[in-house]
Amino acid sequence: MNRIDAKFQHLQAAGRKALIPFVTAGDPSLEATVPVMHALVEAGADVLELGVPFSDPMADGPTIQRSSERAIARGAGLSWVLEAVREFRGRDADTPVVLMGYLNPIEIRGNARFARDAVAAGVDGVLLVDLPPEEAGELRAAFNETGLALILLASPTTTDARLALLCDDAQGYLYYVSFAGVTGADRLDAGAANERLHTIRARSRVPVVAGFGIKDAASAAAMAREADGVVVGSALVAELAPTTDAQAAAQAARRFLTPLRQALDG
Repeated sequence: MNRIDAKFQHLQAAGRKALIPFVTAGDPSLEATVPVMHALVEAGADVLELGVPFSDPMADGPTIQRSSERAIARGAGLSWVLEAVREFRGRDADTPVVLMGYLNPIEIRGNARFARDAVAAGVDGVLLVDLPPEEAGELRAAFNETGLALILLASPTTTDARLALLCDDAQGYLYYVSFAGVTGADRLDAGAANERLHTIRARSRVPVVAGFGIKDAASAAAMAREADGVVVGSALVAELAPTTDAQAAAQAARRFLTPLRQALDG
């Protein structure tokens, strides 16, 4: 059993919801990335989503786009990201780490090599926003050989036929995008999203988490009513952006995430 499955089994047994923060690797600085990851776990994160900086992050809004640009300028390529995960594993052998990004850097490295390198570094899953599930067969085969989970996305516009495919093929958890648009937009309709989440959870064989539009304790608690967990990204990235100091960034991460953990547990 991989770390993702073990974590969600533990949460389910405890009657708790997963809190999954997203940060861009290499931002607010190279030196801050691993300290921020540890600080998020200390503040109650159950799974970490680590963004792989990419030059054309088409699914992301301006906040994460800018963080990706800053990280690339600092030299945070895929190899550096894997080394950051490896460093994180020096102190944390249990918290699942999911890389979130785009297909191009993996294709350049090669599917099989990437899968081996990612697992060796301590990565548990990968979410690729520009990989249609109908075209994922070759990559999925490489991932399956190493035990790396391919995390899939569903959205309000996902058809019933595609949803059936996603629910059948899902590994780790299914990521529900709560509205059609880019990350960081401020138009979350928790009521409509929860109706859709209820339907998806009834069909999915893995936990379903909700992301996009979650920015604080209230929105996290609202989306957790029907989801198995929530993902918070842009608001956290924005909170970290003002400083490049590792200690200050870690403190900011704890300060931001603690109220969300309390809201989910309350």
